[in-house]
Amino acid sequence: MKRHAARLICLFLILSFPASAAETSILGTWRLQSFVREVIATGQRNNEFGEKPDGYISYLPEGRMHAILTIDDRMWPGGPVPPNDRKIKIGTTIGYAGTYTMAGDKITHHIEFSSNQNWTGTEQVRFYKLDGDTLTITTAISRNPKDGQDARTVAVWKRVK
Repeated sequence: MKRHAARLICLFLILSFPASAAETSILGTWRLQSFVREVIATGQRNNEFGEKPDGYISYLPEGRMHAILTIDDRMWPGGPVPPNDRKIKIGTTIGYAGTYTMAGDKITHHIEFSSNQNWTGTEQVRFYKLDGDTLTITTAISRNPKDGQDARTVAVWKRVK
């Protein structure tokens, strides 16, 4: 009887603690500070979403996440836009949600739905670094369909308090 009680207490203690410190350290909501594309061959860096992009990413304790990012110079809705001010901005907002898993410095977003239907049902692998209240998330290197260059994206986030 004592062994059974001891096993139950041990099981309770194991289940009461989070899986790892890394998983709890990224919990919460983060606000986007920068969103930069780095071309691997040249080191060239471009502010893909402008000088002041905006957005949030949240990681919840139950393993769910959601993100929304916007460029800094989206057109405002409203009345007629003069012809010389018209912009066609494709991909002015990225939004997605699903679950996440972590292993070492890798975090995988398991996308359940997205503003980009090509991502829905996929796994998006990211690498992260945490430094106090700054979270840096870097994509895996991939070929950009726009210019054919191998690149990665580095997004820097600040914890929302």
